[in-house]
Parts: sequence; C-alpha cells; structure tokens
Amino acid sequence: MFIVKRIPIQPIKFINFKTKAIIPKYMAGKQQTIGRFFGGSAAPVVKSSPTKHKISPPSSPALKKQKLGDDEKENAKAKPLTTNLEEIIVKPVENKNEEAQTNPAPPSSSSKIPYSSLTDVMEKIENEPGRLKMIEIISQYFLEILNNHKDIMKLIKIVYLFINRLGPDYEPDLELGLGETLLVKAISECYGRSPSKVKEELKKLGDLGLVAQKSRSRQSTMFKPVSLDIDTVFDNLTKIAKSTGKDSQSRKIGIINKMLNSCDAKSFEAKFLIRSLEGKLRIGLADKTVLTGLAQALLLHENEKNGNGNKRVNPTEIEKAVDIFKEAFTVLPNYQILIEKAYEHGILNLLDHCHITPGIPLKPMLAKPTKSMGEVLDRFQDEKFTCEYKYDGERAQVHLLPDGTVRIYSRNSENMSERYPDLITVIKEFSKTQEHTSMILDCEAVAWDRINEKILPFQVLSTRKRKDVEEKDIKVHICLFAFDLLYYNDQSLITKPLNERREIMIKHLKPLEGKFQFATAKDSTSLEVLQQFLDQSIRDSCEGLMVKMLEGTESYYEPSKRSRNWLKLKKDYLDGVGDSLDLVVIGAYNGKGKRTGAYGGFLLASYNQDTGDLETTCKIGTGFSDEDLANLYQKLHPTEVSNPKSNIVYDKNNANAKPDVWFDPSMLFEILTADLSLSPIYKAAHQQYGKGISLRFPRFIRVRDDKGVEDATSSTEVAEFYERQQHVSGG
Repeated sequence: MFIVKRIPIQPIKFINFKTKAIIPKYMAGKQQTIGRFFGGSAAPVVKSSPTKHKISPPSSPALKKQKLGDDEKENAKAKPLTTNLEEIIVKPVENKNEEAQTNPAPPSSSSKIPYSSLTDVMEKIENEPGRLKMIEIISQYFLEILNNHKDIMKLIKIVYLFINRLGPDYEPDLELGLGETLLVKAISECYGRSPSKVKEELKKLGDLGLVAQKSRSRQSTMFKPVSLDIDTVFDNLTKIAKSTGKDSQSRKIGIINKMLNSCDAKSFEAKFLIRSLEGKLRIGLADKTVLTGLAQALLLHENEKNGNGNKRVNPTEIEKAVDIFKEAFTVLPNYQILIEKAYEHGILNLLDHCHITPGIPLKPMLAKPTKSMGEVLDRFQDEKFTCEYKYDGERAQVHLLPDGTVRIYSRNSENMSERYPDLITVIKEFSKTQEHTSMILDCEAVAWDRINEKILPFQVLSTRKRKDVEEKDIKVHICLFAFDLLYYNDQSLITKPLNERREIMIKHLKPLEGKFQFATAKDSTSLEVLQQFLDQSIRDSCEGLMVKMLEGTESYYEPSKRSRNWLKLKKDYLDGVGDSLDLVVIGAYNGKGKRTGAYGGFLLASYNQDTGDLETTCKIGTGFSDEDLANLYQKLHPTEVSNPKSNIVYDKNNANAKPDVWFDPSMLFEILTADLSLSPIYKAAHQQYGKGISLRFPRFIRVRDDKGVEDATSSTEVAEFYERQQHVSGG
C-alpha cells in the first residue's frame, strides 16, 4: 500500500483512475483542457522548471517491474514513501536521442515507420532550392524504405503523402483541403489556446502549419503520447476525407486532435500534418520530381536484390528507367499499380505490364499554339494533315467499362461523372444499339442550345453545378463532340495513325443529334480552303482550329505531351503570341477611385513544372468589369495571407514587385497579351535567361474554374512563346 502525505502548497486535486496519474491542484487551475486527462490522452501541463521531466506514477508498470533487493523490500514495507511529490512522480530524463533527432537514422526494419521520418525529409526539401538535390533526397528516402520494409504498401502510402493525395486523382471522396476555420478550432482545442490567439498568430506567420508547430513546441505533456506512424496518419487522413453526414465535423476534429496530441514537439509533424489537412504542403515538390526519384529508387533496389548493389549504376540505365516510369504513368496514372508492377517485374519491363485500362484516365495529349496559317503550313509541309473545329467547352474523356459503367474524366483526371449524368445517359443510349464492350473517347463537352441548335459560350457551361446534379433539374444542356477514339473493345488504339482511329470511331459510333456528334473536320493543304474553314469555325461559335498530323507514326496519340503534331490556331490570338495564357493569381493591389473597396489589379505567375515554383509574370488591371471585380473580391479575399507562400518566386529587393496583399494560390486567369519581353522585375523562366519574361499589355478574359494551379501555363511555355516571337520577328 502506498501512503502519500498531503503537501500544503501542492495538494492533490485529481487522480485519473485510467492511468493512475496524480495531478496537482496548481496544475488544474492553469490548464484549460484538464478534462482530457480523464480520457487517457496526453494534455498540456504547466512547466515548473526548465528541466525536462518524465512523469512516472507510483502504480505505473515501470515501478511495478522495479527489482528490489531484500533489504530494500523490508525498508519499503516499514517506511512511508517520501512526502516530496516530485520525488515520487517526477524523474529527470537525459535526452540521449537529441543527436538522433537532429540527424534522423534510416527507418528501421520494424513494421511501423515513424511519421517524423517523412516530415524530416519534407523539411529538407522545403529548404532545398535545387531540383537535382530534391531528387537525391527523396530517392534515398524511398530506397531506405524499400530496403528496410517488405510491405510495398508502406512505400505507396509515403508517395501519396509526399504529393499530398490519398489515392489517384480519379478516385472520388479522397479530397482533404479542410477549411481554415475547422483547423483553427482543432488547434485551439488540442493545444489549449483561444481561437483568437491562433488566428492572430496565423496572420503574422501566414502558415497554419507553422502555427501548429509553434503551439505544439510550447506545450509539455504529462505522459509521452504514442508516436505517430505512416500507416496511422494515412488511414486517419482517409477517414477524414470520407467522413460525411451528420456530426462529420466533430468526428473530423476528434481525429485531428488525436493526431495533434501525438505529434512530437521536437519534430515537424504538427506543421506538415496541418498542411496536409489544408491540402497544401508548400514544399515545392512537383509530380515529375517524385516520379524521377521513385524510378531511381526502384532501379537501385532491384540491383541490390539481384546482388549488384556494390556496382555503379550506369547513368544511361537510370535515365532509361526514369523515362519508362514516366511513360507508364501517362497511360496508367496510378502509383500503386506502377510500384507493384515495377517491384514484381522490374522497372525496365514496366511497359510490358502497364496498359491503357477503361476506368483509369490517360493524361490527355495537348496542342502547341501557333500564330499564323503560314506556321501551320510550314510545319505540315509535304505531310497529310487534318483540321478540326476547336470547341469552346471542357475536355471530357469518356470511359465505357466492360460491365456497362460509364465514367467521365476532366483534363486533370478528375472524375466528372456526377457533374454530367446526362452525358452518361447519352453514352448508354447509343451503346444499346451497338456492340460496345469497352471504349475510351476523347471529347469536348460543350453547352448546347437545343431550341436554336447551336453552341453556347463556355461561360454558360461553367454555370452548371459540380455536385449533386439531378438529370431532371438540368437547365444547361450538353452536346458531346468526339474527336478521337483511344481504346475500343479491349484494344488500345493510341499507336494507330489518326486516320485509322477516326475510321474506327465513325464506323462503330452513331451520332445523336444535339447530344453526341463528331468534331467537324476538313482535310486540305490549300491555304485558301483552310482560311475559309477557320472563318467558318468562328461563325459556328468555336475558338478556331486544331490542326493535326493525319498519317504515320507522328500521328499516334501521345498522352500527356504538348506535341508539335497538334497545333491550335485561334482566330482572336493570331496577332498576339498565338494563344491565351492561364496564369495563377498570387497577389492583388488595392483599388483606387471607383475601384475603392475592391482589388484594382492582380499579380500573376506561371508554374515551373520542374520545381513547383510560381514565378511572377505580370501585373494586370485591364479587361475587368465592375461586376468581375466585385465577384473576384468575394472569392479571393478569404484566401489572403500576410506573407507569400514559400514557392512563390518574386523580386524581394524591388518594392514594385510586391502586391498590397498576397493570396494562397488557388485561382487561374485566362489572359491575352500583345507580346512578351525580358524583364528585370518578373521571374518567369529567369533561370534560362538571367532575367524573367513578362507579358506586355495583358488583358483579362475569364477565370479558369476548370483548372488547378498545376494546370497553369508553365514557365517553359512562356519561354517558348517568347522564343517563337523572337524567331518570327527576326530578333
């Protein structure tokens, strides 16, 4: 029996009967979240001294297992325990692992992988500006996981956590991106801070992840919480993403609090956990970098398994492995399948085991812009080519699965089936009368006026709801214009010439007036005929023409590539750079005069696909109506942050390069420009030229709701526009 003398200055007020923890009254008076002690989870305590302590209750297993000599046992029976409470339950512990925490060791071969091992790597990547060094860091980490863990699912989960997803883009109900209000509430509840204090610190730091990390580092815990591991974090994030219905918010906060309580105060776990929940890691890690690092790790691991680990790997073989892995990803963008196939069959044999599959969207082929009909004829000189209407709609990849299921995917692989139930009905309608076992169509979904039988502008299409769409309630009708057939009845067609793919499509598919039609096309090499066809496309409410190689290997479908075998010719843009640009809104300038109370202009950026950076490109203030500015203020004001995100590249030494407010990047503007020039202020493609490229006289066209930040015009494309302009002008 333990006897504890009461201490006048620190009387015992509470005992947690679950953990047998003795909690001093003075602690309870200063702790807002004392109730969590009775749930058994870790909770904050007030530090009594700068010395780090470990709490060991008298009835803890550690004391129960303590080995005593005979004399000590007799003394324990005869004497009461010391009256000093701290001598009973508080023991200083030397931090022997401090060096290990600073320089984390490779993951052990145990079944659990510490979440801190991942967040330490993320922190290194965030502070690493060089892409090659980033690849080296993640490749080494992936290799350590492969070498130390036989369960390949652990690597798959790690890869998804690196790219801040829980599965493939096309899988529904796997989006996180929780709102700021919910996360502020979770942080304040977990760490015993008022929401107002959390918001105040967020305004200063501009990063809720940093707020969480600082909050965790200030908090001591009475008992060491169970450490977070990769499986636990991934599974909990999945639960949060799939949590819907009544009380879902409280369930989400409960799961978040449990994880935040388990975060190590000395690691970056809280920081990156909150960023993952926000849907924005901000470490500048692009998909291409992850694919490259993963391919290298798989090849090196394979060599080690085959007993060649000590041999130097030929750089050519590494380059080949990376190219194969990237190509496989374009036709089968599913990390789990690719990793499992590469692990089983070898990465160099991956293309033999990865094929186009209905239900898994390909990365679409894209066209390069052109400025004039003369450029088109120069490119396709002595070649057979075709021209098709370029429709002003939304790219739609239609999949018919062997079981009769129809799915529709966007250009960025998002599942749009819920948004377009009427298109699903159309596909099923013409499938009833024809023998289709499976199919993948590349199409454009266009708003259609059924009364006047004509195409409506994209702005009309964008008014359709994105979720919970009932076919009976649809007011904006759609016509699907098919221009390519990529897969038909269990056979891939992408390595067949375009003329053959088109023949198969026309032979086996039957148009339905006003619902499903083939893209209007014309084959001709006559400049006069092409000019007339371009003019006709504009009269028919289209943007211009798509000009495509018709025969031979150059007419094969090239997933994910912006190919010179497809050129787009837009009537409105022939006098500019040949195309519009889709740029990310990263900041704004306060309006003056009649624009007071709204934003008067915006700072835009291109997307660097190699680094994941957003590089400033131009300031824009023209092309906006008063209604546009009012709507943009309502949408963008909630995304204001006090400091620019770490992946935004701008001239920090030039006051003119800084906007009045910064945004958490989420919106794209479609922009027209007269031309491009080198600039000492802007940063697009600055690594290539020493100076950045800027847009001259940019004009706002519309908001691109159908695109995400990574779909923005790349810095490489901006450089191509500039180079082509210089070439045409003879500069």
